[in-house]
Amino acid sequence: MHILRSLPLLLATLSGAAPGIGPRNGDADHLTPPGPYASTDPNAPLWSPDDPNANPQPVRGDLGASPILGPTNRPLELQNPDLLAPPSTDVGDVPNLKWPFSLSHNRLTNGGWARQQTAKQMPVATDLAGVNMHLEAGAIREMHWHTAAEWAYILKGSLRISVVTPEGHVYLGDVNEGDLWYFPPGIPHSIQAKAIPEDGSEFLLVFDDGNFNEDETFLLTNWLAHVPTEVLAKNFNMRGQESAFNSIPAHELYIFPGVAPPENPEDDMVVPNDTELPYTFKLSEVPAEQKQGGSVKIVDSKTFQISTAISAAVVEVEVGGLRELHWHPTEPEWTFFLEGEGRMTVFTSSASNTFNYQGGDVAYIPPSFGHYVENTGSTPLKFLEIFKSDVFEDISLSQWLALTPPELVKAHLGFTDEIISHLDRIKQEVI
Repeated sequence: MHILRSLPLLLATLSGAAPGIGPRNGDADHLTPPGPYASTDPNAPLWSPDDPNANPQPVRGDLGASPILGPTNRPLELQNPDLLAPPSTDVGDVPNLKWPFSLSHNRLTNGGWARQQTAKQMPVATDLAGVNMHLEAGAIREMHWHTAAEWAYILKGSLRISVVTPEGHVYLGDVNEGDLWYFPPGIPHSIQAKAIPEDGSEFLLVFDDGNFNEDETFLLTNWLAHVPTEVLAKNFNMRGQESAFNSIPAHELYIFPGVAPPENPEDDMVVPNDTELPYTFKLSEVPAEQKQGGSVKIVDSKTFQISTAISAAVVEVEVGGLRELHWHPTEPEWTFFLEGEGRMTVFTSSASNTFNYQGGDVAYIPPSFGHYVENTGSTPLKFLEIFKSDVFEDISLSQWLALTPPELVKAHLGFTDEIISHLDRIKQEVI
């Protein structure tokens, strides 16, 4: 079960000051856990990146001190309120789980650009890496293959992809905003932006290897530039015609201008598509599953069958909403924020730190780390959850507690009967 619950509901249910909760003491019908109680301090972000009057300072309540006397980077502090003035519930030191693509080195070419995030930029991200790429209208990402699986989400525009399999089967198809493609390791493919829109197309690539480097793909031009022409002539059964290969570029093209493909994919096919499974998926045409507080689309090998190494969810959280507390049992989560502002507290078993995110940022959550995603902005928060797995899996804290004997939950957390009744309603949704 994948639940998106609204933040007001969670606050009314779980806050120690909420009506009906009652005192946390040793009532006959209320088990109180031993030791001091968890913090009930207000711990919302203290400022917004968009607030022109914000004055970022390392102060929360009675903690910290101001003003900052040394050098400071105000734009970064505006974007990261929960790093400079963390919630009082934060504890310990969590590895950096945030990387803005704005800090990635951008590779500019005649026809587009590409920037990447790998374990070099965010060392904790050992299992997944990402590339943000833009192609001008008609521009080509040259024919290539690589050792990692490639999963793509179209951010804007329209593109044509082509694939040839080891069996000699072919697939050619178009993808538009919100759609996907997937290429298994070692499968040669091409990518070209269509003529419309005129300002080009942009997409996100995700690879199932945190050390993947976009600059180390196997490129067609780079290979043939390093093969003797007499060998090429033999390979193509053109002995004695070595001069025919004199126009091969001396260096890789990577991204370069091209003539836009015909509008109809069938007009571009050398032979009709004959692969057993499609290499594209029209996720844009899949209706979102509406939840209380937002919506979700889940896509994995159950629906996009060729995608055996990567699964994903497209999540939208309404203003004031929450992607509930949960974790993913065995696989890391690589998250890309599409729009809006949000924050996430990540629990490592020994530490909890809170990070702030906005459109263009990457988050990485190692396997089994507990977390939530809260919409802290004034517009919907939309993001991709991406996993190195053939199926999407998560465990909801609410569901776990709802399906555990109530007295056992009370003994741990001191929950009242009112909270247990809320959990019981969740249980009814499950069964």
